[in-house]
Amino acid sequence: MKNIAIIGSGSWGVALATHLARTGNKINMWSFSEEEKDLINKEKKCKFLPNVELPENIICFNDFEEVVKDADFILHVTPSKFTREIFKQYKQYVKNKPVIICSKGFEKDSLKTLDEVLEEELPDIRLGVLSGPSHAEEVSVAIPTVLVIASKDEEILKNVQDTFMCPEMRIYTSSDVKGVELGGALKNIIAFCAGVASGIGLGDNTFAALVTRGLGELTRLGVALGGEKDTFYGLSGLGDLIVTCLSEHSRNRKAGKLIGQGKTLEEAKQEVGMVIESIDNIEVAYALGKKHHVYMPIVETVYQVIYEKLDPKVAVHNLMTREKKSE
Repeated sequence: MKNIAIIGSGSWGVALATHLARTGNKINMWSFSEEEKDLINKEKKCKFLPNVELPENIICFNDFEEVVKDADFILHVTPSKFTREIFKQYKQYVKNKPVIICSKGFEKDSLKTLDEVLEEELPDIRLGVLSGPSHAEEVSVAIPTVLVIASKDEEILKNVQDTFMCPEMRIYTSSDVKGVELGGALKNIIAFCAGVASGIGLGDNTFAALVTRGLGELTRLGVALGGEKDTFYGLSGLGDLIVTCLSEHSRNRKAGKLIGQGKTLEEAKQEVGMVIESIDNIEVAYALGKKHHVYMPIVETVYQVIYEKLDPKVAVHNLMTREKKSE
């Protein structure tokens, strides 16, 4: 049994807590909300996963020190836009404890990946990244799931793999921290595009082309940013891309679908009701592509749809009628 701190009480944080509690670990979770804390502690419920009964060995606090002080390791599971702000509030308690990033995204203003944000705040941090094809709705009810943990620290790889693995969850290890993190962040953009395609009534042929060519784009950018090419054809790249593009569980796909159906960005955000990482990620990926001179026509086109009001059907026409190329 391990003592595990989870920073963040959203759907993914609660799903990971539920999985780890079921396998016998003690979970201390942090929430910014008194209401969410009481719901978890008193009713054993999460508002984002209403049909899940939380195990008794999950306890939620609003105090960082209480959550982190006795932890064997820390799972950081907050929206990427809040990562630096929240980490600043508990980094004094981290000491030598490993921090595992379970969020997927970038810091929008700096264009930094989340491992860069944490290392900037705490240079000696022991760090890992957990990613892969996974929906909170399925992990929380023990549907078989396969993830990858990436770290330069062999002890972190072994401890996370040993702690998470059971018949319902398999964990692979990787030393490519940058690649695993970027695969998880960039796939949200293509999932948003898949939703747009669905929203305007396009079919399987379009979907397959989008996923295939989208994987090429995120791989080119990921390699330019320091990831290894093969990583993007693994669990955190192709695997996560498939599950996020296919599933109605995906808030990124749902947001794109609403845009394709003619909703405004604000209307889509309101209807989804949770943080949509792909919205900020599109802006960051567009800027990074320009900065590193990476050819990304899908990313550039969806950027135009969101930020320059390009009609989604015109966007498809523009992509389909570009200059001839070889694969």
